[in-house]
Parts: sequence; C-alpha cells; structure tokens
Amino acid sequence: MGPLPKRKVSRSRRNRRRAHDSLTLNHLIVCEGCGEYHLAHHVCAKCGTYRGETVVEVEEA
Repeated sequence: MGPLPKRKVSRSRRNRRRAHDSLTLNHLIVCEGCGEYHLAHHVCAKCGTYRGETVVEVEEA
C-alpha cells in the first residue's frame, strides 16, 4: 500500500493552502513610442520599439 492521508483535510485547511494558487495579471507598462500597453521587458507588438529604439519593423494592416 502507498502513503495515504490519516484523516480528511478540512475545507478551511484546503482553502488556506490554495490561497496562493490564483493567477496574477501580467505586469503591463505604457509604451514610450505609441502609448499602448505591453509586457514589461518585451518589444511592443504595436510599434516594434524597445526602450525607445525601433527593434522590429511592424507591417501596417
């Protein structure tokens, strides 16, 4: 037989353990070039700039 719990885990104990499992929002910042929100430390998908410099050429649709 494998390891089994000695007794039932109560709802409050189970929920306290799960208190830190919720998802958090991504850290968004405002782009210096176009003013759109994008992920911190990532190239802006709208204008292709990173820290004020154009890194990727973005095609206009």
